[in-house]
Amino acid sequence: MVQIILKRIYEPYDQMDGCRILVDRLWPRGISKEKAKLTVWAKELAPSHELRKWFGHRTTLYEEFRIKYLEELKTDPIMSKCFEEIYQIALTRKITLLYAAKDSLHNNAHILKEALLKRDDNISK
Repeated sequence: MVQIILKRIYEPYDQMDGCRILVDRLWPRGISKEKAKLTVWAKELAPSHELRKWFGHRTTLYEEFRIKYLEELKTDPIMSKCFEEIYQIALTRKITLLYAAKDSLHNNAHILKEALLKRDDNISK
């Protein structure tokens, strides 16, 4: 079973984070690469520029954003490939999905975690 933690990139590094994966398309302001201590920057897994702009972190649009983002993960070949690579990492070690959004509940990292866990449930059955 995969172990996935969500964490804002501005939170301090912890050795217990495991594989640290930034899942934003844009590099977060004020964070150096050294401080981020990333294992992977999976910008290919971030929502498309158009979807990100449309959503604009408006919580009223979150559910529709969730549906559209999950669809992108399934239908975009580059996103699908990257998703599978991250899933394969998650099978062997704990991962921490890092995001920059101020809203810790309504962001793409939550949706990505949901999709990875659902993929794991489908495999486990």
